[in-house]
Amino acid sequence: MTHITLSSPARLRGSVEVPGDKSISHRSIIFNAVAEGGARISHFLTGADCLSTIACVRALGVEVERQGDAVRVTGVGLRGLREPADVLDCGNSGTTLRLLAGLLAGQPMFTVLTGDESLRSRPQRRIVEPLRQLGAQLDGRTNGDRAPLAIRGTSIKGGSFDLKIASAQVKSALLLAALGGEDSLTLTGRIDSRDHTERMLAAMGIDLQLKPDSITLHPPTHPVFPYPLSLRVPGDPSSAAFWWVAAAIHPDAEITTTGVCLNPTRTGALDVLRAMGANIAVGNERNESGEPVGDVTVRSSSLRGTEISGALIPRLIDEIPVLAIAAACAHGDTLIRDAQELRAKETDRIATVAAGLEALGVHSEPTADGMGLTGSGGARLRGATLHSHGDHRLAMAWAVASLVASGDTIIHNPESASVSYPGFWETLAGLAG
Repeated sequence: MTHITLSSPARLRGSVEVPGDKSISHRSIIFNAVAEGGARISHFLTGADCLSTIACVRALGVEVERQGDAVRVTGVGLRGLREPADVLDCGNSGTTLRLLAGLLAGQPMFTVLTGDESLRSRPQRRIVEPLRQLGAQLDGRTNGDRAPLAIRGTSIKGGSFDLKIASAQVKSALLLAALGGEDSLTLTGRIDSRDHTERMLAAMGIDLQLKPDSITLHPPTHPVFPYPLSLRVPGDPSSAAFWWVAAAIHPDAEITTTGVCLNPTRTGALDVLRAMGANIAVGNERNESGEPVGDVTVRSSSLRGTEISGALIPRLIDEIPVLAIAAACAHGDTLIRDAQELRAKETDRIATVAAGLEALGVHSEPTADGMGLTGSGGARLRGATLHSHGDHRLAMAWAVASLVASGDTIIHNPESASVSYPGFWETLAGLAG
């Protein structure tokens, strides 16, 4: 469909099992591909990005069988990947490209990674330069800053590397490259990003030393490491955040998201919504596959503006578009800082979010690393015609805004939501009755 027309419902009610976590789904395929033996993954995210990871891994000679949201991966071991006969197409998935670039940098083969027009326009020097400093041989357009990336695999030299940005993709790429090396690798600096890679590699038998200010990986010497890891992927908090905000801003709402990953590196959106005064309850907390999980219920709330900056940013970078909608409906001012990473997402999310807010009747002041805006104080937003620009998180953020907007809201290219949330529009219709 080229567009969808939405209007504000009288109430929002329901319980939602959001799709499997995107970050964990990607890693479950890539890590098990180089394990020794088979692993079964359930509640796998079947969005376009994760399917790109499956396609690339298959092209590297790994057997992957999928039936619905259940996947079986038969790993070939750290030295069992096959040099592909063609370029590897990562689609729109930056995670696929960046994690595979790290893994393949330490493999004895030649590979080329590319993607769609959007992915080919996104900066890659953030992974290329660190990998080069560890001895990897990578090149690409504009001196390695743009895909396609050509990789001549070699043994990574290890040592120590100081991370300048808090990026789970960069951190993971370096750790994956070190798997194929001969020496230990220690990461220091901005290691305060999502830690799914560290949790999963440790569960697979990789020798990791985790300290508050450093991560050290010792390459495996035993031939059966890493062990295969079967798991159920917990619900994605970045997807659940759309329903959290929807319930908080709507005047008659109660939504429960079940089985959501509550890893502390991923719950920044909950912390922000609490700071804004949202009515939030967390229950049925448990541990699944090494990750904390629980059910989150959010009810109608009177929100107030807040500041989103500093150490919070790596914990909610993907949720900022929908948190901007929460801020647009709040009383008072909200300031978003230290989020320059948004400039390098599927779109320039600072510019596109600011433009969408303006259309909804909310003035914002974009900056180099975020924006400031004054909320409507609980008044309804203005229905508008909005564009997703092919960005899944924008499409869903505009849908949440439509729930409290006067008149109709038209969203162009809504199908982009399927990149991370297949079934989003059907779930929205069910909650709205």
